[in-house]
Amino acid sequence: MPDDSAAARAAAEEESAFSHPPVDPDVSAAYGDHPDQVIDFYTPKGDVSSLAPLVVVLHGGAWRAPYDRRHITPFADFLTRRGFAVANVEYRRGAVLPGQGGPGPDTGSGAGPVAGRWPDTFDDVAAALDALPDLVRQLLPQADPRRMVITGHSAGGHLALWAASRHVLPADAPWRTDRPTPLRGVVALAPIADFTVAGKLDVCGGAALQLLGGEAHFGERQPYADPALLLPTGIATTLVQGRTDVVVPEAVAEAYADAAAKAGEVVGVTLLEDVGHFPLIDPAADACAVVVEEIAQLAW
Repeated sequence: MPDDSAAARAAAEEESAFSHPPVDPDVSAAYGDHPDQVIDFYTPKGDVSSLAPLVVVLHGGAWRAPYDRRHITPFADFLTRRGFAVANVEYRRGAVLPGQGGPGPDTGSGAGPVAGRWPDTFDDVAAALDALPDLVRQLLPQADPRRMVITGHSAGGHLALWAASRHVLPADAPWRTDRPTPLRGVVALAPIADFTVAGKLDVCGGAALQLLGGEAHFGERQPYADPALLLPTGIATTLVQGRTDVVVPEAVAEAYADAAAKAGEVVGVTLLEDVGHFPLIDPAADACAVVVEEIAQLAW
């Protein structure tokens, strides 16, 4: 458990990240019939004389229902002000079970909604990525889908890594693709990138275990869902990680990078000193500017 000063700092970082008002999209589109199957599009600000790289954003929140895409819209807006077009993807998250209240703390006892839905969460991310090229052509003509980067924070970082690995899923996986998604790369922000290590550290109250349906299903489903087992991808990948992160500790990112190295792939890891979990998506934090630079290095 973090000491009192670390916990206080983490709380202040979270408060800052969530202090920004949500930013409405320029246009939204459904990629399915469920209310959560929607993508919000944001047009680039400033010079639009040429097509802008497209950043696909997958929000975090431990795959739990109370945390939706709205909390990451200030980050999406921050990206547009630096010349990117943005697609902010919503997906189905874990339901609140009878007798449960609202979201408990990320590192708490697991009270509150279950993390994720199997297979719905994965169905949605795959469907959104498959629908994205046509939707971008129709609704976001300022974007260049040939220069696409996927980014995601925390649980969304897991989904970003997973979305880039669909071509290496087991042969019987319904989400498997014949070839890699056409990406310039992935920038995963404090991702839940290794389910074994995340489980040992009880990341987000056992969220990865819940995502796969609990102990009864974890072993059989892990090869289809755990990014650390879906390597190498052949897609440029960078992890950005705060060294004082007490929500998804540095050890999780390092485990993924180690797994990649063992699979013969080099994954970039940018470690930020004195940075916790939430500054990575907080437009008021210096760490957020570092994130944008990492995205820019891949996109341009």
